[in-house]
Amino acid sequence: MSGVPYRPWSFEMKVHEGAEATVSKGVWLGKPAILKVRKPKGYRNPDLDSRLTKSRMAVEVRALSRLQRVNFPSPSLLYVDQQDSSIIISEIEGFPLFEVMVNGNLEEGALSRVGGTIRRLHENGVSHGDLTTHNIMIGTDGEIFLIDFGLAKISPELENLGQDLQVLNECLTASHSEYSEAIEKVVEGYISSSTSVPEVPSSSDVTQRFDEIRNRVRYLG
Repeated sequence: MSGVPYRPWSFEMKVHEGAEATVSKGVWLGKPAILKVRKPKGYRNPDLDSRLTKSRMAVEVRALSRLQRVNFPSPSLLYVDQQDSSIIISEIEGFPLFEVMVNGNLEEGALSRVGGTIRRLHENGVSHGDLTTHNIMIGTDGEIFLIDFGLAKISPELENLGQDLQVLNECLTASHSEYSEAIEKVVEGYISSSTSVPEVPSSSDVTQRFDEIRNRVRYLG
């Protein structure tokens, strides 16, 4: 698919060229879609690289499939090609949270809704792994979406859940320092939207672990 595209896929433009994958925008069966092709790592043994790539892609596919079944606000999985290490997902209409915050267009309550969406993700047994403001979208109606599950984990440990909040905290501190209480609003939304789900750490346990990670990072820094 990265060479000669399949007939249902119509390429429009490259969106992102990262270390992990190439992301392109186009049309799949008449609908706006995103093509993500995982890139080989030249510094790794080819066999090991192939196994690791397929393993990470399998987890991403499982995470998206699980979230799709419960109508979670994330891209829908449209096509998977294990041979080519590529997936096609639906395109989310809206703007990255990064762009909204930089432009000063953040609505009241948006960060609380972000926290609530993260909690819902965790209650469905998934951690994101790369929760930056680039991977959080605000839809045209104000709904919060999460994208890019390339580093996700299924049935994550408490540390992974706390780390999701810490990654977002570091991003907010580094890129959006003008929003001085941003992470506090996210955490408030995370706690207030919590429900009791068996085998999923409580919101208080997760936020406590987040505080531990944050203090640990401060100490080591």
